[in-house]
Amino acid sequence: MDGGALERHGGNLEAVARRLGCRPADLLDASASLVPFGPSNGVRRLLQAVLRTPAGLPSPLRDYPDRQQLRLRQAIAARHQLDPASVLPGNGAAELFTWLARDAAAVGTSLLPTPGFADYPRALACWGGSWSPWPLDLPDPGPAVWPQPLPSLPAGSIQALWVTNPHNPTGQLWSRASLEPLLERFALVIVDEAFLPLVPSGESQSLVPLVARHPGLVVIRSLTKLLAIAGLRLGYAVADPARLRRWAAWRDPWPVNGLAAAVGEAVVGDRLWQERVQRWVAVEGPWLRQRLAQLPGLTPLPSAANFLLLRSESSLVGLRERLERHQRVLLRDCRSFDGLGECWLRIALQDRRNNRRLLRALRQELTP
Repeated sequence: MDGGALERHGGNLEAVARRLGCRPADLLDASASLVPFGPSNGVRRLLQAVLRTPAGLPSPLRDYPDRQQLRLRQAIAARHQLDPASVLPGNGAAELFTWLARDAAAVGTSLLPTPGFADYPRALACWGGSWSPWPLDLPDPGPAVWPQPLPSLPAGSIQALWVTNPHNPTGQLWSRASLEPLLERFALVIVDEAFLPLVPSGESQSLVPLVARHPGLVVIRSLTKLLAIAGLRLGYAVADPARLRRWAAWRDPWPVNGLAAAVGEAVVGDRLWQERVQRWVAVEGPWLRQRLAQLPGLTPLPSAANFLLLRSESSLVGLRERLERHQRVLLRDCRSFDGLGECWLRIALQDRRNNRRLLRALRQELTP
């Protein structure tokens, strides 16, 4: 890593390519959990149409974006059968976490399941927010069985809860019924559903339908993962309209660029694409996990999402570094997840051809 610093996120292709002295195209990036066969044709057609717009005519590239993001909010609201006032698009989920953290810091201490996504503590630190860990029961060595129930809630005056569903980095999916009682326990419940649209039948477990009845509930969605548009940056919050109006008053004037907004308007309701993605997860997830389990010294945990968490009894840092150096294959270093360490790696699902490349690389680097 550049300067010896620990990477906080996957997908750092340019930095890794510079360090290895190769092209980004030479790398197989299994560190970032994106759909490998995206962006969709709908996204490509929209971007091509924008680029073909004659010079001087209005276009999402030439003009300032709509500060109210009305058409994008309407498209997202139609997708979920919501009032557009309950939707706020953002510059990826990360921007929305920052405003969420301001609210969370104001109500009191946050409870964060661990291991967990490092961006939540980052966002809370922006506002001096405090947090406490809520350790999840990771499987002991041996066969791993999901789903695991949520652990008992700690006693105390904690007022905000952050939950990722499916959980990052384990890929565990919790049911809506298991999460709903938490809405009565905390003043603010944040449910990060960034990966849920990729999960087969995952939408049936979404908490989006509960937002209208629970003003203390906020659901965050990312279109980056589903649409493979990480470079455009697009996510959205579903929450009480008064809360979202407050966030809108705090943020920069144009947080969502015109191209991202146009793409979101055009494809957020593309159910055929979502179904294709879910079929890929349903096939490639079990296929890859079964074959990873046959490799010496590695235990892949079950996962509902498009990534698999790997465990070993010894450090996996050297294996990850050899894969980068010798095979040009990138895996996610899990030391940035509070509660994990050197004995864990996360692998993003690929298409079948690249999943085979990944397995070949692992076999070569695991062979003495």
